[in-house]
This record gives sequence, structure tokens and C-alpha cells, in this order.
Amino acid sequence: MHAAIRGGAELIGTALLVTAVIGSGIMAEAVTSDVGLRLLLNQLSTILGLGVLIAALMPVSGAHINPVVTFALFLRRALSGADAVMYVLAQLLGSLGGVVLAHLMFGEVLISISGQDRLTTGTFVGEVVATAGLVAVIILLAHRGHEAAIPLAVPAWIGSAFFFTSSTAFANPAVTLGRMWTDSFTGIAPLSGFGFMGAQLVGMGLALALVTPLVAGSKEKKNG
Repeated sequence: MHAAIRGGAELIGTALLVTAVIGSGIMAEAVTSDVGLRLLLNQLSTILGLGVLIAALMPVSGAHINPVVTFALFLRRALSGADAVMYVLAQLLGSLGGVVLAHLMFGEVLISISGQDRLTTGTFVGEVVATAGLVAVIILLAHRGHEAAIPLAVPAWIGSAFFFTSSTAFANPAVTLGRMWTDSFTGIAPLSGFGFMGAQLVGMGLALALVTPLVAGSKEKKNG
């Protein structure tokens, strides 16, 4: 498929994912003061939207919608360098578009810098775990020819990690970038955001280190 179409799919997919994350957070703040319920509403909207976007865009671009997924597939030689750069640029641009769209719908200032400091040792580790699990799930399912399960497995992992990790599973540098520019429930202060991005890269590296021998072992078993 033409590169511009694939890049456009990544841009639109990331924009709509960020819109779902931020918009549902703003809505949750408006309808309840219970922080736990706000998080649950935010989680449900995020994972449902993510599942739909992956299912719709997989035939077009592979529905990475996440720079660490793109980078991991590039490192595994499943994606060319030119495509990887195009995808990441589209994802980052889409994330900013998603912020503007969410704020526009809810009558907020189009861009606002978050003041929520979220970075601690615990949340750094949480982001490593959330991202490592995400990347590992995608690679293992793709390796085994179970790509059809990805639109269900990825939201299931993120939905679970929302509550079992201390970071609430951002697990996506593009979404993290977008969330720096919203001073609402889902926002993250820029310094914390860059810390989360670092954790996400560590998580991606950990996933590749753990998954590579598993994949190699399964290949040897098949050949044997």
C-alpha cells in the first residue's frame, strides 16, 4: 500500500487514541469526583477505542499507533528504516492533533501544559513493565501467526496494566507526548513525561531481550 496512506493511517489512529484518552478523562472529571471511578471510565474508553482502531487500521498500516512498537519491529527487521521514521513522525504529529481535538470538543484551551508530576521510582518501573508486556505480546502473537488476536490482546493487556501498574500504563511515547499538553485528569508534566518515555524505551529493550530467545527456540523446534 502507498506510503502516504500508511502514514496517514498511523497519524489518524494515534490522533484518535489520544483523543479517547484525554477526552474520556475530561468527561470523567465532569461527571464524578471519585478518582477510582474516573480512572475506570478513562480505562474503558481507552481500551475500547484502542481495540477498534487496531482492528480497523491493521490492514492499512499494521496499526502500530505507538513509536515503541514501530521501533521494535524496525529492530527486528520487520520494517524498513524509511517506514519507521515516517510512522514515528506521523504518530507524534497525530498525538498533538488528538490533544487539540479533545480540547476543542470540551471547550478547553487548545493547548495547555500539564502540571501533574507522575515520575517516581515506582512509576518508572511500572512503565517498564507495561511497555515490555505490550511489545512482547505483539511480537509473540505476530510470530505465531495470530495477528487476528492482536486487536483483543493489546487492549486486554493495557486494560489490565491500567490497574496493576503504578503508572497506569501509558506504554506509548506518542500518547505520553500528547498528555504533556493537557492540564486535565490524564495530563503529565513534561519532565515526568520524558522520564516515562525513557522507561518505555527500557521496556521495549527488555521485551526484545526476553522474546528473542523464545522466538529463536520456537523456530529451532519447528525446524527440528
